[in-house]
Amino acid sequence: MGLPCELVWATTWMTDANECICPRIGLPQLAVVTWPEPSDLDEQDARDGMHWKTRALVDWAAGRPFAWVDDEITDVDRAWVSAHHSRQALLYRVDPRQGLTDADYAALNEWLHRTYGAPSQTAS
Repeated sequence: MGLPCELVWATTWMTDANECICPRIGLPQLAVVTWPEPSDLDEQDARDGMHWKTRALVDWAAGRPFAWVDDEITDVDRAWVSAHHSRQALLYRVDPRQGLTDADYAALNEWLHRTYGAPSQTAS
């Protein structure tokens, strides 16, 4: 069964992720979030402890529910998204030493089920 949402790369790898990562993990070519040029807001956000991707991902989501999986997400990012994004958003932090685990996939699947009403699937 396919995902009930659009899967995109939100990485500094940009389109290189499609060439270098997708074939290794069996993903098709994915859309890529294009990052805006740095601004004065980015400097203020960094001082406040917010990730530089946060504003851009909320803009990209354009009011749609979204899940962001990253190893650098903080509570500051979660609070900002909660205050500036009117739909459901899951900011899910993974351990960079382990990558995505079965437990992570289960948590993402549960969020998709709650958000989109998709049938819950167990990891194989």
